[in-house]
Amino acid sequence: MGTNEHWQWRTVADPAALEDVPPRLAPQEAQEWCNFTLWHPAELPAGCDRAEGTLRKEAPPGRTGQDSGRTPWSEANPAAYRTEIGGGGRRLRLKQFLYDWAFPAADHPALWGSETLPFPIGADRVVWLGTDYLGHAAASARMSRTTVELSVLEGEFTGEELVALYRSLRPAVPGAAARVVATPFAALSYWARHHEVAMVSVPTGLFAFHRRTPPHEGDWVAPERLAGFLAAQHLPAALGGLPADSAAVFADAAGARELEVIYTSGGGDELRLTLQRPGGGRMPFPPQREKHPGHAKEIGLDGQPVYLAYVDAGVGPFDAMWHDPAAGVQARLLSSARTGWDKAFALARVRELLAAAPLSGAGSVL
Repeated sequence: MGTNEHWQWRTVADPAALEDVPPRLAPQEAQEWCNFTLWHPAELPAGCDRAEGTLRKEAPPGRTGQDSGRTPWSEANPAAYRTEIGGGGRRLRLKQFLYDWAFPAADHPALWGSETLPFPIGADRVVWLGTDYLGHAAASARMSRTTVELSVLEGEFTGEELVALYRSLRPAVPGAAARVVATPFAALSYWARHHEVAMVSVPTGLFAFHRRTPPHEGDWVAPERLAGFLAAQHLPAALGGLPADSAAVFADAAGARELEVIYTSGGGDELRLTLQRPGGGRMPFPPQREKHPGHAKEIGLDGQPVYLAYVDAGVGPFDAMWHDPAAGVQARLLSSARTGWDKAFALARVRELLAAAPLSGAGSVL
Protein backbone atom coordinates (compact mmCIF):
# COMPACT_ATOMS: atom_id res chain seq x y z
CA MET A 1 0.00 0.00 0.00
CA GLY A 2 1.49 3.37 -1.01
CA THR A 3 2.72 5.70 1.70
CA ASN A 4 0.86 8.66 0.15
CA GLU A 5 -2.53 7.04 0.68
CA HIS A 6 -4.68 8.56 3.38
CA TRP A 7 -5.12 6.73 6.64
CA GLN A 8 -8.43 4.99 7.29
CA TRP A 9 -9.45 3.79 10.74
CA ARG A 10 -12.34 2.00 12.36
CA THR A 11 -14.93 3.67 14.58
CA VAL A 12 -17.94 2.60 16.63
CA ALA A 13 -21.14 3.83 14.98
CA ASP A 14 -23.12 4.39 18.20
CA PRO A 15 -21.73 5.49 21.60
CA ALA A 16 -24.13 2.98 23.19
CA ALA A 17 -22.00 0.22 21.66
CA LEU A 18 -18.80 1.35 23.42
CA GLU A 19 -17.38 -0.94 26.07
CA ASP A 20 -17.94 0.24 29.66
CA VAL A 21 -14.25 -0.45 30.30
CA PRO A 22 -11.69 0.12 27.53
CA PRO A 23 -10.60 -3.36 26.35
CA ARG A 24 -7.05 -4.66 26.46
CA LEU A 25 -5.61 -4.76 22.99
CA ALA A 26 -2.08 -5.19 21.61
CA PRO A 27 -0.84 -2.05 19.87
CA GLN A 28 -0.56 -3.86 16.53
CA GLU A 29 -4.29 -4.66 16.72
CA ALA A 30 -5.28 -1.29 18.16
CA GLN A 31 -3.70 0.78 15.36
CA GLU A 32 -6.66 0.17 13.03
CA TRP A 33 -8.91 1.96 15.56
CA CYS A 34 -6.67 5.03 15.93
CA ASN A 35 -6.72 8.29 13.96
CA PHE A 36 -3.08 8.76 14.98
CA THR A 37 0.21 6.86 14.77
CA LEU A 38 0.38 4.30 17.57
CA TRP A 39 3.80 3.77 19.18
CA HIS A 40 5.14 1.02 21.43
CA PRO A 41 8.45 0.69 23.29
CA ALA A 42 11.12 -1.64 21.97
CA GLU A 43 12.71 -1.69 25.43
CA LEU A 44 11.32 -1.26 28.95
CA PRO A 45 13.05 0.46 31.89
CA ALA A 46 15.15 -1.81 34.11
CA GLY A 47 13.06 -4.03 36.36
CA CYS A 48 9.84 -3.42 34.41
CA ASP A 49 8.39 -6.64 33.06
CA ARG A 50 4.94 -5.71 31.79
CA ALA A 51 3.41 -3.31 29.30
CA GLU A 52 -0.38 -3.63 29.11
CA GLY A 53 -2.35 -1.55 26.63
CA THR A 54 -6.03 -0.58 26.58
CA LEU A 55 -7.90 1.11 23.73
CA ARG A 56 -10.56 3.79 23.97
CA LYS A 57 -12.38 3.56 20.64
CA GLU A 58 -13.79 6.46 18.69
CA ALA A 59 -17.56 6.96 18.56
CA PRO A 60 -19.90 9.90 17.88
CA PRO A 61 -20.45 12.26 20.81
CA GLY A 62 -22.71 11.11 23.62
CA ARG A 63 -22.87 9.39 27.00
CA THR A 64 -25.12 6.35 27.29
CA GLY A 65 -23.52 4.20 30.00
CA GLN A 66 -20.62 4.17 32.41
CA ASP A 67 -17.97 6.82 31.84
CA SER A 68 -15.00 4.58 32.61
CA GLY A 69 -12.08 5.69 30.49
CA ARG A 70 -13.95 8.73 29.14
CA THR A 71 -13.17 12.38 29.73
CA PRO A 72 -15.47 14.19 32.19
CA TRP A 73 -15.19 17.59 30.44
CA SER A 74 -16.83 16.71 27.14
CA GLU A 75 -19.30 14.34 25.52
CA ALA A 76 -16.74 13.69 22.80
CA ASN A 77 -15.59 10.09 22.26
CA PRO A 78 -12.22 10.33 20.48
CA ALA A 79 -9.77 7.44 20.29
CA ALA A 80 -6.91 7.07 22.76
CA TYR A 81 -4.49 4.30 23.74
CA ARG A 82 -3.14 3.84 27.26
CA THR A 83 -0.12 1.66 28.10
CA GLU A 84 0.77 0.88 31.70
CA ILE A 85 4.39 -0.17 32.20
CA GLY A 86 5.54 -1.55 35.52
CA GLY A 87 7.56 -3.94 37.63
CA GLY A 88 9.80 -3.93 40.69
CA GLY A 89 7.58 -1.52 42.61
CA ARG A 90 7.61 1.11 39.85
CA ARG A 91 4.84 2.04 37.45
CA LEU A 92 4.19 4.60 34.73
CA ARG A 93 1.66 5.10 31.99
CA LEU A 94 1.84 6.27 28.40
CA LYS A 95 -1.21 7.90 26.85
CA GLN A 96 -1.40 8.40 23.08
CA PHE A 97 -3.95 10.42 21.11
CA LEU A 98 -4.38 13.13 18.48
CA TYR A 99 -4.55 16.50 20.24
CA ASP A 100 -7.08 18.04 17.87
CA TRP A 101 -9.33 20.46 19.77
CA ALA A 102 -6.73 23.29 19.71
CA PHE A 103 -3.02 23.78 19.11
CA PRO A 104 -1.16 21.82 21.85
CA ALA A 105 -0.04 24.59 24.18
CA ALA A 106 3.76 24.97 24.28
CA ASP A 107 3.83 21.64 22.39
CA HIS A 108 3.49 19.78 25.70
CA PRO A 109 0.13 20.77 27.29
CA ALA A 110 0.24 18.00 29.92
CA LEU A 111 3.20 19.82 31.49
CA TRP A 112 1.50 23.23 31.41
CA GLY A 113 2.76 25.63 34.06
CA SER A 114 5.83 23.59 35.03
CA GLU A 115 9.49 24.12 34.22
CA THR A 116 10.34 21.88 31.26
CA LEU A 117 13.50 20.69 29.57
CA PRO A 118 13.82 19.24 26.03
CA PHE A 119 15.88 16.20 25.04
CA PRO A 120 16.45 14.89 21.49
CA ILE A 121 14.99 11.43 20.83
CA GLY A 122 15.85 10.96 17.15
CA ALA A 123 14.28 11.92 13.80
CA ASP A 124 14.55 15.60 14.90
CA ARG A 125 11.96 15.00 17.63
CA VAL A 126 12.27 16.13 21.23
CA VAL A 127 10.70 14.95 24.46
CA TRP A 128 9.93 17.38 27.26
CA LEU A 129 10.43 16.45 30.91
CA GLY A 130 8.48 18.27 33.60
CA THR A 131 5.60 17.89 36.05
CA ASP A 132 1.97 17.22 35.15
CA TYR A 133 -1.15 18.78 36.70
CA LEU A 134 -1.30 16.04 39.36
CA GLY A 135 2.24 16.84 40.47
CA HIS A 136 3.69 13.65 39.00
CA ALA A 137 7.03 13.47 37.20
CA ALA A 138 5.97 13.48 33.56
CA ALA A 139 7.03 13.78 29.95
CA SER A 140 5.48 14.65 26.60
CA ALA A 141 6.40 14.47 22.92
CA ARG A 142 4.65 14.89 19.57
CA MET A 143 5.58 12.08 17.19
CA SER A 144 4.14 11.91 13.67
CA ARG A 145 1.19 13.96 14.95
CA THR A 146 0.60 11.73 17.97
CA THR A 147 0.77 13.32 21.40
CA VAL A 148 2.58 10.80 23.62
CA GLU A 149 2.23 11.71 27.29
CA LEU A 150 3.94 9.92 30.18
CA SER A 151 3.14 10.11 33.88
CA VAL A 152 4.97 8.33 36.70
CA LEU A 153 2.36 6.60 38.86
CA GLU A 154 4.46 4.75 41.42
CA GLY A 155 8.11 4.80 42.48
CA GLU A 156 10.78 6.85 40.75
CA PHE A 157 12.25 6.87 37.26
CA THR A 158 15.30 8.92 36.33
CA GLY A 159 15.15 11.46 33.55
CA GLU A 160 17.59 9.31 31.60
CA GLU A 161 15.19 6.35 31.85
CA LEU A 162 12.26 8.40 30.57
CA VAL A 163 14.26 9.79 27.63
CA ALA A 164 15.49 6.28 26.80
CA LEU A 165 11.92 5.00 26.81
CA TYR A 166 10.88 7.64 24.27
CA ARG A 167 13.92 6.87 22.13
CA SER A 168 12.85 3.23 22.06
CA LEU A 169 9.35 3.96 20.74
CA ARG A 170 8.58 2.39 17.36
CA PRO A 171 5.40 2.50 15.22
CA ALA A 172 3.17 -0.43 16.09
CA VAL A 173 2.39 -0.93 12.38
CA PRO A 174 5.13 -0.16 9.83
CA GLY A 175 3.97 2.40 7.28
CA ALA A 176 1.13 3.76 9.41
CA ALA A 177 2.98 6.95 10.37
CA ALA A 178 3.54 8.05 6.77
CA ARG A 179 -0.13 7.54 5.92
CA VAL A 180 -1.36 9.34 9.06
CA VAL A 181 0.80 12.37 8.30
CA ALA A 182 -0.28 12.32 4.64
CA THR A 183 -3.92 12.59 5.73
CA PRO A 184 -5.21 16.16 6.14
CA PHE A 185 -5.59 17.23 9.74
CA ALA A 186 -9.20 18.22 9.02
CA ALA A 187 -9.92 14.61 8.02
CA LEU A 188 -8.24 13.18 11.12
CA SER A 189 -9.58 15.64 13.68
CA TYR A 190 -12.55 14.49 15.72
CA TRP A 191 -13.57 18.10 16.41
CA ALA A 192 -13.37 19.03 12.72
CA ARG A 193 -15.60 16.08 11.79
CA HIS A 194 -18.15 16.41 14.62
CA HIS A 195 -19.74 19.84 14.65
CA GLU A 196 -22.23 18.71 17.29
CA VAL A 197 -19.51 18.52 19.96
CA ALA A 198 -18.67 21.73 21.86
CA MET A 199 -15.33 23.48 21.69
CA VAL A 200 -12.92 22.92 24.59
CA SER A 201 -11.50 25.99 26.32
CA VAL A 202 -7.73 25.51 26.70
CA PRO A 203 -4.56 27.62 26.39
CA THR A 204 -2.87 27.43 23.00
CA GLY A 205 0.58 28.91 23.46
CA LEU A 206 2.94 31.18 25.35
CA PHE A 207 0.91 34.27 24.42
CA ALA A 208 -2.67 34.64 25.61
CA PHE A 209 -5.63 33.83 23.40
CA HIS A 210 -9.22 34.53 24.45
CA ARG A 211 -10.26 30.92 24.33
CA ARG A 212 -12.89 29.47 22.06
CA THR A 213 -15.88 28.26 23.99
CA PRO A 214 -19.08 26.32 23.26
CA PRO A 215 -20.84 25.95 20.93
CA HIS A 216 -18.74 24.56 18.06
CA GLU A 217 -17.16 27.30 15.94
CA GLY A 218 -14.80 25.73 13.42
CA ASP A 219 -15.70 25.58 9.73
CA TRP A 220 -12.99 23.56 7.96
CA VAL A 221 -12.19 23.93 4.27
CA ALA A 222 -12.78 20.81 2.16
CA PRO A 223 -9.45 19.34 0.96
CA GLU A 224 -10.34 19.78 -2.72
CA ARG A 225 -10.98 23.50 -2.10
CA LEU A 226 -7.86 24.20 -0.04
CA ALA A 227 -5.54 25.42 -2.84
CA GLY A 228 -8.12 27.87 -4.21
CA PHE A 229 -9.04 29.04 -0.71
CA LEU A 230 -5.43 29.86 0.14
CA ALA A 231 -4.86 31.67 -3.14
CA ALA A 232 -7.95 33.82 -2.55
CA GLN A 233 -6.60 34.77 0.89
CA HIS A 234 -3.10 35.61 -0.47
CA LEU A 235 -1.71 32.85 1.71
CA PRO A 236 1.29 30.72 0.70
CA ALA A 237 0.72 27.14 -0.39
CA ALA A 238 3.83 26.17 1.59
CA LEU A 239 5.70 27.75 4.49
CA GLY A 240 9.33 26.95 5.18
CA GLY A 241 9.02 23.98 2.86
CA LEU A 242 5.97 22.62 4.71
CA PRO A 243 2.89 22.31 2.48
CA ALA A 244 -0.45 23.65 3.63
CA ASP A 245 -2.48 20.80 5.06
CA SER A 246 -5.80 22.22 6.30
CA ALA A 247 -7.54 25.54 6.96
CA ALA A 248 -10.52 26.67 9.01
CA VAL A 249 -12.49 29.79 9.88
CA PHE A 250 -13.55 30.13 13.51
CA ALA A 251 -16.41 32.49 14.37
CA ASP A 252 -18.62 33.05 17.39
CA ALA A 253 -21.97 34.75 17.90
CA ALA A 254 -20.28 37.85 19.30
CA GLY A 255 -18.45 38.47 16.03
CA ALA A 256 -14.96 37.19 16.85
CA ARG A 257 -13.44 35.63 13.72
CA GLU A 258 -10.07 34.02 12.99
CA LEU A 259 -8.60 32.15 10.08
CA GLU A 260 -6.23 29.25 10.81
CA VAL A 261 -3.93 27.43 8.41
CA ILE A 262 -1.96 24.31 9.30
CA TYR A 263 1.35 23.56 7.53
CA THR A 264 2.74 20.06 8.11
CA SER A 265 6.02 18.33 7.22
CA GLY A 266 6.38 14.71 6.12
CA GLY A 267 7.46 13.92 9.69
CA GLY A 268 4.43 15.56 11.26
CA ASP A 269 6.14 18.79 12.36
CA GLU A 270 3.63 21.64 12.38
CA LEU A 271 3.36 25.36 11.85
CA ARG A 272 -0.03 26.90 12.60
CA LEU A 273 -0.95 30.38 11.42
CA THR A 274 -3.82 32.35 12.97
CA LEU A 275 -5.05 35.61 11.42
CA GLN A 276 -7.58 38.17 12.58
CA ARG A 277 -8.56 41.71 11.67
CA PRO A 278 -7.34 44.23 14.30
CA GLY A 279 -9.63 43.84 17.29
CA GLY A 280 -11.85 41.42 15.40
CA GLY A 281 -10.72 38.13 16.90
CA ARG A 282 -9.48 36.76 20.19
CA MET A 283 -5.75 37.53 20.14
CA PRO A 284 -4.97 40.47 22.47
CA PHE A 285 -2.47 42.76 20.78
CA PRO A 286 0.15 43.71 21.86
CA PRO A 287 0.28 40.16 23.23
CA GLN A 288 0.06 39.14 26.86
CA ARG A 289 2.14 36.26 28.27
CA GLU A 290 0.53 33.07 29.50
CA LYS A 291 1.75 31.48 32.74
CA HIS A 292 3.91 28.73 31.20
CA PRO A 293 7.65 29.32 31.86
CA GLY A 294 9.54 30.62 28.85
CA HIS A 295 11.13 33.66 27.24
CA ALA A 296 9.50 36.56 25.41
CA LYS A 297 10.90 39.59 23.63
CA GLU A 298 10.07 42.21 21.03
CA ILE A 299 12.25 41.99 17.93
CA GLY A 300 12.61 44.45 15.06
CA LEU A 301 12.29 42.45 11.85
CA ASP A 302 13.01 44.57 8.76
CA GLY A 303 11.38 47.50 10.52
CA GLN A 304 8.42 45.38 11.63
CA PRO A 305 8.03 44.77 15.40
CA VAL A 306 7.52 41.07 16.11
CA TYR A 307 6.77 39.61 19.53
CA LEU A 308 8.50 36.25 19.95
CA ALA A 309 8.08 33.77 22.80
CA TYR A 310 9.67 30.35 23.20
CA VAL A 311 10.65 27.74 25.77
CA ASP A 312 14.02 26.83 24.26
CA ALA A 313 15.88 29.00 21.72
CA GLY A 314 17.23 25.97 19.86
CA VAL A 315 14.11 23.83 19.44
CA GLY A 316 11.17 26.09 20.30
CA PRO A 317 8.29 25.78 20.42
CA PHE A 318 7.82 29.32 19.10
CA ASP A 319 4.91 31.69 19.44
CA ALA A 320 5.27 34.78 17.22
CA MET A 321 2.78 37.64 16.93
CA TRP A 322 2.78 40.74 14.77
CA HIS A 323 0.59 43.37 13.14
CA ASP A 324 0.82 43.62 9.35
CA PRO A 325 -0.38 47.15 8.51
CA ALA A 326 -0.06 46.55 4.76
CA ALA A 327 -2.60 43.74 4.90
CA GLY A 328 -4.59 45.13 7.84
CA VAL A 329 -4.30 41.93 9.88
CA GLN A 330 -2.87 40.70 13.14
CA ALA A 331 -1.09 37.38 12.91
CA ARG A 332 0.21 34.62 15.11
CA LEU A 333 2.49 31.73 14.13
CA LEU A 334 2.87 28.71 16.40
CA SER A 335 5.39 25.93 15.88
CA SER A 336 5.83 22.45 17.21
CA ALA A 337 9.21 21.71 18.81
CA ARG A 338 11.94 20.22 16.63
CA THR A 339 15.73 20.12 16.60
CA GLY A 340 16.90 22.65 14.00
CA TRP A 341 13.86 24.88 14.38
CA ASP A 342 15.55 27.78 16.15
CA LYS A 343 14.85 31.52 16.40
CA ALA A 344 16.28 32.15 12.95
CA PHE A 345 13.90 29.58 11.48
CA ALA A 346 10.88 31.10 13.23
CA LEU A 347 11.71 34.64 12.13
CA ALA A 348 12.34 33.51 8.55
CA ARG A 349 8.79 32.13 8.47
CA VAL A 350 7.45 35.48 9.67
CA ARG A 351 9.32 37.17 6.80
CA GLU A 352 7.68 34.78 4.34
CA LEU A 353 4.24 35.68 5.64
CA LEU A 354 4.91 39.41 5.61
CA ALA A 355 5.93 39.11 1.98
CA ALA A 356 2.70 37.26 1.17
CA ALA A 357 0.53 40.03 2.71
CA PRO A 358 -2.30 37.63 3.62
CA LEU A 359 -5.94 38.71 3.39
CA SER A 360 -5.02 41.74 1.28
CA GLY A 361 -7.15 40.58 -1.68
CA ALA A 362 -10.83 41.12 -2.38
CA GLY A 363 -11.66 37.53 -1.45
CA SER A 364 -10.84 37.86 2.27
CA VAL A 365 -12.99 35.74 4.57
CA LEU A 366 -12.40 38.01 7.59
